[in-house]
Amino acid sequence: MKKFESSVYTLPLPQETIYEKLSDLNNLSQVSGYLPEDKARITNLTSDSVTLEVQTLGTVSLAVVERESPKCIKFGSVDSPLAFNLWIQLLPQGESQSRMKITLGAELNPFIAAMAQKPLQDGVEQLADKLSKAFGGEK
Repeated sequence: MKKFESSVYTLPLPQETIYEKLSDLNNLSQVSGYLPEDKARITNLTSDSVTLEVQTLGTVSLAVVERESPKCIKFGSVDSPLAFNLWIQLLPQGESQSRMKITLGAELNPFIAAMAQKPLQDGVEQLADKLSKAFGGEK
């Protein structure tokens, strides 16, 4: 499994607050405006799953496979041309801030890995950046 990790972002809210927002995927409707519409848009949303239309991949569906309050939310691909997992990790930084990192793990054959490595790394970084901005965070 090939892993792609985002930078670590500092968010100006407690870990528990961020976790509560991100663990219920219905709250993603509040941050959907941060997605670049020319690259991805949310087409279906429930508390446990999200379906996106992604420019380079087509339709991608994710479902929550594990919640570890208040530090980690794990997703798995459900209906996607690429099998992958996504983790959002949260750590406290004092009482009023937290740190966030996103990791994507994908099963890629060597040929696909060579072509997909940069777009996947960029995508993970963009996702982390957009979520961070939605919560008022920074790198």
